[in-house]
This record gives sequence, structure tokens and C-alpha cells, in this order.
Amino acid sequence: MKKGEKLIFALIGLIAVVSVVYQGWQVANVTEEDPGIPYYSTASNELSDKAGKLIRKHSCRECHKIFFLNDLTQNVPSPSLDGIGSLRTEEWLYNYFSAENPQEIIPSRLKQRFQMPSLAHLSEEDRRILAAYMASLKVEDWYLEETRKAAYEKRTGKEYQPE
Repeated sequence: MKKGEKLIFALIGLIAVVSVVYQGWQVANVTEEDPGIPYYSTASNELSDKAGKLIRKHSCRECHKIFFLNDLTQNVPSPSLDGIGSLRTEEWLYNYFSAENPQEIIPSRLKQRFQMPSLAHLSEEDRRILAAYMASLKVEDWYLEETRKAAYEKRTGKEYQPE
């Protein structure tokens, strides 16, 4: 190995060591506490199991993301259901699932084949299970406030002022 090659390898090694030490220093000096995952569920295991079977049976995850589980090839811009229980009540969700035309409650700009289908054909018990489960999908207050702030500022271009 020539003298110039040794110098290049030494320089590359030195840069690698400095980079690792710097990243370790950054991690050690983090003062902001990680607030953790903001999504959680208050559902019992029994309710989760029953709802999970209905969600799979009716292919809800083909369009919706629930607890981060979705298909990476999904391209339908339907909303994530994580935290929906912090935004809607169980009664509201039951009425929505019972509607013959859900677009009358929440209008959709999606093509008809991608719009929320009516679940009114399901039994009352199944609609109640889905509503109770969806109402149990909560989001931490701090995250909800950050989301509202970001959406407001994106939509209006103005600084968000909490209520």
C-alpha cells in the first residue's frame, strides 16, 4: 500500500470516528423528552376481537389505516381512523355507520368507487360494535392540539391561536 493510500484510509477512518462520536454526543445531550406514540385504545379485549373480525370481514383496511397498519400500496386518500374516538362520539359513529348514504353526513370528493360504503345493511349489533370500537380509538391531547395547529396553519397561512 502506498503512502498516499494510507493517508486516505486514515482520513476516512478519522471522519467515521468523529461522526460516530458526534452522533453519540447529540443523543446524550437530548433535553426534549419523547412523548411516545400518541394513539391508544380504551377497548376491552373482547370488543377489540369482535371489531377486528368485522374490520377484516368488511375489508376496512383496504382504504383506512388503523393503528398504523396499512398496505404500503394503498393509494386511496381515505382518513386514518387512529384517534377517531377523540373526534367523534360513539353515537355519532353509530349514526354514520347506519346511514344509507354516508356522503350526506360527510361529503366526499373521491370517485364513487372509493367513497365510504353504507354499512346500514349490517346488523344493529355489528354497527354498535364498530361504533364502540371506533369511539375507543383515542389520541393524546398534546398530539390532537399539534395536529389542529398544523392543519390550521396549512389551510390559512396564519399562526394558530388555541381556543
